[in-house]
Amino acid sequence: MRDCYHARSFSLWHVFMDWMFTLSGFVVGAIVGLTGVGGGSLMTPLLVLVFGIHPATAVGTDLLYAAITKAGGTVVHGRKGHVDWRITRLLATGSIPAALLTIWALSLLPKQSAEVSHIMSVALGIALLLTACSIVFRHKLQDHALAHADDNAHTQLRAPLTIAVGALLGVLVTISSVGAGALGVAVLFYLYPRLPTIRIIGSDLAHAVPLTLVAGIGHWLLGSVDWSLLGSLLLGSLPGIWLGSHASAKIPDRILRPILACMLLLIGGKLIVQ
Repeated sequence: MRDCYHARSFSLWHVFMDWMFTLSGFVVGAIVGLTGVGGGSLMTPLLVLVFGIHPATAVGTDLLYAAITKAGGTVVHGRKGHVDWRITRLLATGSIPAALLTIWALSLLPKQSAEVSHIMSVALGIALLLTACSIVFRHKLQDHALAHADDNAHTQLRAPLTIAVGALLGVLVTISSVGAGALGVAVLFYLYPRLPTIRIIGSDLAHAVPLTLVAGIGHWLLGSVDWSLLGSLLLGSLPGIWLGSHASAKIPDRILRPILACMLLLIGGKLIVQ
């Protein structure tokens, strides 16, 4: 009788947690739809700090979650001609090998160990701080780049710098699942200031799909993906993104982004010092 009671309680607890994950996916999806900031900036720290999930599992699961959710957006942007595939290829030239090398380096560390947890927590905190800064200073970076857009150095170094940025994003995203969204967009705004905003966003989104997919599969091979958690997050996030996207026009961007940046700064600081 007691065993049946414990089994039932365990089952009810799992059902409750699945719904909590789905609700979290909906909230994060809605914020992504409202602001356009990548879900990893919110979802991964939420899983680590609120639900107590090991950083490696949170990162690995979120990477596949990002690959699936971003794939749909890439198809839409691609059909509308909003993707500069040359920029996407340059970014991927640096990011995919960097992601593979990072996965290999992680495979040398003890799985689910305190060492891995600390490395990923600190990397996640740094990525969130950089993302917050990119949100706050994006327009200033773009204005500075526009003022120097015709400089020979800016033009000649654009391609190799894009590959280098891709490599940095490959390492950062693989370790933290953060950086492919707001951070990538901010750098592209600086490197390609004359490119229309919609093509910057489309190109960055298209690059994020293979990067998060490769990194996510790598984490899966390392045993760092929770498929049940992934399903619960997707169940909530897809309608959340749809709702947030439709509501975004009604809420001023100048209000949303500073609030989000402050939130990321606080979360990033907590992850670094904990």
